[in-house]
Amino acid sequence: MQPADKRYLGARLTAEGCNFAIWAAAAESVELCLFDEVDGAMIETRYSLSHRDGPIFHGYLKGIRAGQRYGYRIYGPWDPEHGWRFNPNKLLIDPYAHRLTGLMHYVPEIYGHEAADSLGSGDISIRDERDSAGFIPYSVVTDIHVPHVDRLNTPWRETVIYEAHVQGLTQFNEAIPENERGTYKALGHESTIHYLRDLGVTALELLPIHAFESEPHIQERGRFNHWGYNAIAFSAPHNPYSATGDPIPELQEAVRKLHDAGIEVILDVVYNHTAEGGPGGPTLSWKGIDSKAFYRRSSGDHYIDFTGCGNTIDARRPIVHRMIIDSLHFWSEVIGVDGFRFDLATSLARTDQGILTNSALMMAISSDPKLRERKLIAEPWDIAGYALGDFHHPWREWNDHYRDSMRQFWLVNPSRKFSEGVGDVASRLSGSHDIFYSRGPTSSINFITAHDGFTLRDLVSYNQKHNEANGEGNRDGSDSHRSWNMGAEGPTDDPAINSLRTRMQKSMLATLFLSAGVPMVTMGDEVSRTQHGSNNGYSLPLNGDLRGKDAFYGGWALDWQTTPEQEEIFETTKLLIALRKKYLSHVTKEFFTGEMDLGTNRKDLAWFRRNGDEMRQEDWNDTGRDHLAMLVEASIGQALYVVLNADWESEDFTLPSSKWGSSYRCIFDSSKAVAEFEPRIEGPGSLTKVTPHTAQVWLVNRD
Repeated sequence: MQPADKRYLGARLTAEGCNFAIWAAAAESVELCLFDEVDGAMIETRYSLSHRDGPIFHGYLKGIRAGQRYGYRIYGPWDPEHGWRFNPNKLLIDPYAHRLTGLMHYVPEIYGHEAADSLGSGDISIRDERDSAGFIPYSVVTDIHVPHVDRLNTPWRETVIYEAHVQGLTQFNEAIPENERGTYKALGHESTIHYLRDLGVTALELLPIHAFESEPHIQERGRFNHWGYNAIAFSAPHNPYSATGDPIPELQEAVRKLHDAGIEVILDVVYNHTAEGGPGGPTLSWKGIDSKAFYRRSSGDHYIDFTGCGNTIDARRPIVHRMIIDSLHFWSEVIGVDGFRFDLATSLARTDQGILTNSALMMAISSDPKLRERKLIAEPWDIAGYALGDFHHPWREWNDHYRDSMRQFWLVNPSRKFSEGVGDVASRLSGSHDIFYSRGPTSSINFITAHDGFTLRDLVSYNQKHNEANGEGNRDGSDSHRSWNMGAEGPTDDPAINSLRTRMQKSMLATLFLSAGVPMVTMGDEVSRTQHGSNNGYSLPLNGDLRGKDAFYGGWALDWQTTPEQEEIFETTKLLIALRKKYLSHVTKEFFTGEMDLGTNRKDLAWFRRNGDEMRQEDWNDTGRDHLAMLVEASIGQALYVVLNADWESEDFTLPSSKWGSSYRCIFDSSKAVAEFEPRIEGPGSLTKVTPHTAQVWLVNRD
């Protein structure tokens, strides 16, 4: 082999062949393995990457074309006690591969140690001599074209995020050809785009689409990892989501069509761990390249697990920095996505001193000339640490304080009184100044539900989690979810309970979209999707009717055939997003001051009691208070007056005096059907009756 251009890791095509380069600092030697199918059999040809510059092995082969399958075998010491697990019998996926092909087979051969079964049981100190080729996916040489991307650059204050799963979003959409449903191509289908535009969202946030595999213990239970938080290649689109078998151009086209429709695309990326698990897990890529460099460990062969998945990527290492930055560039520049949500971002920010959100990696991402222009969202916790509010501009953060406060406020059942007062609720509604005081309200990604946990409908339908379908004895999933079943666990024929559940969903949606911050709605909450009490819907059956032989599995995807009750929730969501865009998006870039403007003698934000007077200090400390009203500046000459009644009884609220506005027009009431609602106009000081568990919104004329 000739020397390659070692500036670029991975496989890079030229006019006549292909450069191959891999970082393997501790390896003794590296073999490039090419695979070709001849008469139904896979033939392997090995080439020594004999050219080495420091940690990089490289070589150039003429005649290689796009579609060539390949992998690596890496030679080095087998010394598990000191963390070395080199095993050339194990074919390795290129960490820089942009496409994979072939299936993962959980068999003993894929483990670096002598395994006796598909779970890897056995003596992890003994090197296995069996070949893993044919049992793991092959890397594929890919011809990469960087397209022109028309960036929307939607301001954060105007952003409304819709969190969705590639398959789940379109799998049951009968307007899409059956062979295209649940794929990248379906994301760009006109019916998908019409649905998202009609709803009013501005950004589609996709659960992981990098190549991933199910964990061995999940497959052992007859399930597969549906969500995708188990990567085997950071820069390769998950092949099963492709309708054409060529995922990159298919995904590029879908992103382009979404951009043309005014919708940005954000990816949920998982750089914190891999599918290789702990020392007893399979050897698929990083573990066989240099286990000590890529994974955090306390000593020798003992992994540090901040993720709950068996390993933690060692983000302190320069090679890990480079790998993650290069991966982000691929998704941003080649695929054209507009931002990233970093799963368990604190594990990437961990240094020897603990969680440092200005660590080398985090600063490298936020200062990169291309990436700093993308939307960057942190999940500010992992299983061992928490850092909400600690990330730096331009990062935004998932705000679980918002989630918990809003659930606690609305879902007050008789056995759990709302004892904290309403001060915390007011802080969340106004942008969480107490958390993001130096960065502005758009630093907060507000959500009431996410993929992980109950759906909005299940929050009002179940007191307890029901995760039996996962096959883990209902031990998985959080036990702290602040839900309330309204008097019946699960579905009921009681019209009063069903009416209350609908109203409660609408009220929570009202607080979500009328709060300062960036709202995120979870796929299906806009049509009252249920997972039948599962608050951990991460797995699905390997084989079976996903439409619903089992009750839970009927809720894994968006149901495009909606009932009148679901239509009501959809129309409510649509209306509330429209109200946000019209009245609030331009005034929530900065925190409200709550101070009197000497020119107008009015405040940009004020809080009120039921009698129309402003809140006093003793009112904030009243632990029995289960209602709140706020008046927030909207546009010149207008304001919104939002009334929230979480009480069990109807309450009379007095509209504020003429000091605050000359007239009040009710434009939303969660107790009323959207199609039947007739706005009414009242004068200052008038009474309005607010039914239990209801949100009202009034447009205030301030002229």
